[in-house]
Amino acid sequence: MNVMLKDGKLCVTSIFSTHNHGLSPRKSRFFKCNREANEFVRRVLDNNDEAGIRMNKSFHALVTEAGGFENVPFGEKDCHNYIDKAQHLRLGKGGAQVLFEYFKRMQYKNDRFFSLMELDDDDRLKSVFWADARSRGAYNYFGDVVTFDTAYLTNKYGMPLLQINIAQ
Repeated sequence: MNVMLKDGKLCVTSIFSTHNHGLSPRKSRFFKCNREANEFVRRVLDNNDEAGIRMNKSFHALVTEAGGFENVPFGEKDCHNYIDKAQHLRLGKGGAQVLFEYFKRMQYKNDRFFSLMELDDDDRLKSVFWADARSRGAYNYFGDVVTFDTAYLTNKYGMPLLQINIAQ
């Protein structure tokens, strides 16, 4: 498609609707928009990473379970990229304690600061909530609450959930 700027507007001058290469539907899985690991695969990768299983072993197991490379819509590099991103999001050892200490300092500085932290059976951070004085004041004025579900790996669409609750 050719486009030209005429009098401040984009105008299409010509369109060529023929392809200059053959199309292969079997190769569409290699397009970036199609190379995504589903929820099951992400959980397997997370569990294997936590257990110390190397990526090449995890990827090979996924390929074997899928019945071959042609049935896997992502590559080993995509798995590496996912785990790298997931590792950046994890709290390190003692991270929950650092966050708790930060909240204590904030509470000391401003008695309108409020926080709650929930730990699992292994003393890992499970959920956290905080509201500073400004947020609490805005809630009193507007009556709206905005919450974020940061457990996006469990979301059906693999995306964070934004939930808006309006108090009546």
